[in-house]
Amino acid sequence: MKRIVLALFAVLMAVTVDAQQGLKKVYNESINPLEQIDQAVAKAKANGKFVICQVGGNWCPWCLKFADFITKDAAIQQLINENFEYIHVNYNPRRSSNAEKQKRNEALMKRLNKCGRFGYPVFVVLDESGKVIHIQDSGLLESGDTYNQKKVLGFFKNWTPKAVKN
Repeated sequence: MKRIVLALFAVLMAVTVDAQQGLKKVYNESINPLEQIDQAVAKAKANGKFVICQVGGNWCPWCLKFADFITKDAAIQQLINENFEYIHVNYNPRRSSNAEKQKRNEALMKRLNKCGRFGYPVFVVLDESGKVIHIQDSGLLESGDTYNQKKVLGFFKNWTPKAVKN
C-alpha cells in the first residue's frame, strides 16, 4: 500500500511539473545573444523603434509566464508591435563549465548593464543606437501568480520612443 501511495504521489508531482512547463518555450538557446541584440538594434533603428530584451530562459517559469501573458493581450501586443523590436535573450545565471559560454555570458551582462541583479525575467530597453536606457524589474509588474495588465502597459507606454523623446 505504501508503494502505491508513493507511486501515485510521484505521478501527481510529474503531472504538476509538466503542467507548469506546458507554457511555450520562447528562448532560442542555440543563438548568440550578443548577435541577436545587434540584429534587433539594426532592425529597430531602421523602423524608428526601441528594443526590449526580455532576459531569462526556458528554465524560468516566470519568464515563460510573461511571454504567454503578453501574447494573449491584444492591447499589449499592439503597443509592442508599434514601438519595439521585442526579443527573448537567453541567459542562464549559473556558471557554465564551458569557458567560451562563460565568457559570452559575462559579455552579455556587461552589454546589458548587469541587468541580472534584478532577477528573471528582467527587461532591458535599448534605444535605436543600442544604448541601455532602462532596466525593468519584472517583480514590479506582478500581481499574485501572474502579471498585472495595467502595470505592464504602463511600463511599455513609458518607454516607447515617443514617450522618451518628447
